[in-house]
Amino acid sequence: MAELKPLAEELSCAICLEPFKVPVTTPCGHNFCSLCLDETWAVQGAPYRCPQCRAVYQTRPQLQKNTVLCAVVEQFLHTELARAAADGCTLPTRAEALVSAGQVACDHCLKETAAKTCLVCMASFCQEHLRPHLDSPIFRDHPLQPPIRDLLRRKCPQHNRLRDFFCPEHSECICHICLVEHKACSPTPLSQASADLEVGLRQKLAIMYSQINGASKALEDVRVRQQDLREAANRKIDVIRQEYLEMKALIDASEASSTRKIKEEEKRVNNKFENIFQILLKKKSEIQTLKEEIEAQLTKGDEFEFLEKASKLQAISTKPVYVPKVELNHELINGVRQSTIDLKNELKRHIRQSQERKPEDSPSSGDPGEHGPSTMYKLPRPVKKVPKDEKKSKKSTIVFSASSSKVPNFKASEQADLEAKAAPAQSNTALKFNVLEAFLAKSRPELLEYAAKVVLDFNTAHIKVALSEHYTVASVADTPQNYRPHPQRFTYCSQVLGLNCYKRGVHYWEVELQKNNFCGVGVCYGTMERQGPESRLGRNSTSWCVEWFNTKISAWHNNVEKTLPSTKATRVGVLLNCDSGFVIFFAVSDKVHLLYKYKVDFTEALYPAFWVFSAGGTLSICSLK
Repeated sequence: MAELKPLAEELSCAICLEPFKVPVTTPCGHNFCSLCLDETWAVQGAPYRCPQCRAVYQTRPQLQKNTVLCAVVEQFLHTELARAAADGCTLPTRAEALVSAGQVACDHCLKETAAKTCLVCMASFCQEHLRPHLDSPIFRDHPLQPPIRDLLRRKCPQHNRLRDFFCPEHSECICHICLVEHKACSPTPLSQASADLEVGLRQKLAIMYSQINGASKALEDVRVRQQDLREAANRKIDVIRQEYLEMKALIDASEASSTRKIKEEEKRVNNKFENIFQILLKKKSEIQTLKEEIEAQLTKGDEFEFLEKASKLQAISTKPVYVPKVELNHELINGVRQSTIDLKNELKRHIRQSQERKPEDSPSSGDPGEHGPSTMYKLPRPVKKVPKDEKKSKKSTIVFSASSSKVPNFKASEQADLEAKAAPAQSNTALKFNVLEAFLAKSRPELLEYAAKVVLDFNTAHIKVALSEHYTVASVADTPQNYRPHPQRFTYCSQVLGLNCYKRGVHYWEVELQKNNFCGVGVCYGTMERQGPESRLGRNSTSWCVEWFNTKISAWHNNVEKTLPSTKATRVGVLLNCDSGFVIFFAVSDKVHLLYKYKVDFTEALYPAFWVFSAGGTLSICSLK
């Protein structure tokens, strides 16, 4: 039996999973039971698809019976019966074998396949035993039909008569004697009832297809509107973020100005103290010298010399040490402090007012479930109208006075547009401050102020990546490394991540490409895939990198490539600003040159990421002491 199991599977219909019954072949070459395929396509409707390979046919193909396959199936069933008999199993009769093969046996001989079914005799006959019905005039009025299986179901169980009518009120087939009991109904012949029901079902099917198309369009429309909403919200968020960045820049400038004033006052007072200290040091030295001379004269025994010296020393007068009063300008310091407090209170007040302001009533979003079946898919796109209240928003404007010695104060501008009107020159300069451009303009010594120590994490290293030099060098190994299994380990690409992640602040590191034909440097989220092609740097939405592929340099993110100009530099600098949301790749030589930059609203902590591919390829984390 085991050796015939594959053949049994090949001779089975893919729809009913049973041996073929009147097999037919589709134009794409697949075989199915004729009845199974008819029922499938009747429900499916145009366009018609092959149930196995999904080939599409706009019109229903004309299918022919596969006689060769039918003979093979019958021979296979005979073989199965013979094998069952040889194994001592009970052999089915010829009629049972025909029934199991999906055919109708002759009710007279129970051996041959029936050719016709007589609806009067309620029996099926093979070609040989059908001859009396064809030749004798006695059977001339006996209607003959193609062989019918389950003929007993056609009989009325109550009157033992053929059921020729259908009662739609009771949804049952009845005989002509049952018509008396159904005289209040409207029974119709079976053929007419079947045709009417088929027409009705096809009409209902057409309506359902229309409803499905309507639902699909509604779903697509909802997705489009969701995307539009998401893009509009992102644009607003970008505008707001830029405003806050500018406010932060102004606050930082105010802090620097206040700190500078106090430092200057400190320096002024400290210089006075330094002068006083030098004067006092000189005065102490003079008094010390005079003391030593007096002590020396008091020890000498020559009276004549003592009198000459003592009279002169007695004439030298000394004054007590005087330290003048030197203090900080408390009025200036208190003014700076009070201005800072006023700025803080004004900011708090404005934020409190913004939070307490009653939000406008938003239009009802609607619930598709509240609509009826006929309207649930009708989602007309509303006309976009901007409320008057949204055209004018209350916005805080920071006014910076060049003549004032105090720090800038927030002032509420009741009907200010989203685009603030021009302020004084220093305010315009501060508003145009751009963190990203400032970092792009920095020199390498300035970038080194943000140097971070990067160490490679062996738990993430691919088995082809060898780590050395205290986990600061990654190279392609000749043999697989003996790493323990770890859920964070890369299994598809020869990559490795840094040990530490960064969620806040500014961080800078450099990588030396010793063989930069096939390698990559970037950053990624810790949730990046570790398996499959989507785990490669830049080929997903959770990683950003610059990649060397032979002589081609590209920037990759979300599987989108941006070709970059070639460079001879073999050192790459990576600057990650988590607070302002950008990562910059520099080509480092005598100076730093921009390779590429990404501005991203980072939502997770970021890890340094590295990819090495070619044999002998090596990446080294540079020491930035």
